[in-house]
Amino acid sequence: MLKWVVVVMLLVLVTGLFRSELSRRLRLGRLPGDMHFRVRGRECHLPFTSTVLLSLLAGLILRVL
Repeated sequence: MLKWVVVVMLLVLVTGLFRSELSRRLRLGRLPGDMHFRVRGRECHLPFTSTVLLSLLAGLILRVL
């Protein structure tokens, strides 16, 4: 169980470090259905479609393994 927690945390770290590069190349966060708006001067991002797409991709990879 501890190994999976470490793996997930490393994936989150790597994804966070390369987020701008991933969004530029794969258009993650800019897909139709991803919401971007301002509230009281703060920008809010709600990447619904990107989250669903990444969940499906992770499910397919786990099913293959």
